[in-house]
Amino acid sequence: MQKDLAAKLGITYIGLNKSLRGDYPQLQTLERIAAALNVPVVELFERPASGSIICPKCGTAIKLSAEPVSQ
Repeated sequence: MQKDLAAKLGITYIGLNKSLRGDYPQLQTLERIAAALNVPVVELFERPASGSIICPKCGTAIKLSAEPVSQ
């Protein structure tokens, strides 16, 4: 799949892999990928299914909760 995406972006597989490696890919790279896939940038990120997220640094599950804001 990454090879196909790299071809759509007009870069090599290795170039795509290097640009996504690391903690924070550049926004421009994410925008190009989203455009190639015809999706909004936010669709590139996994949504938490159970009200929690996984810390990308340590792998710890962090529970999320929200309360209504009174106005």
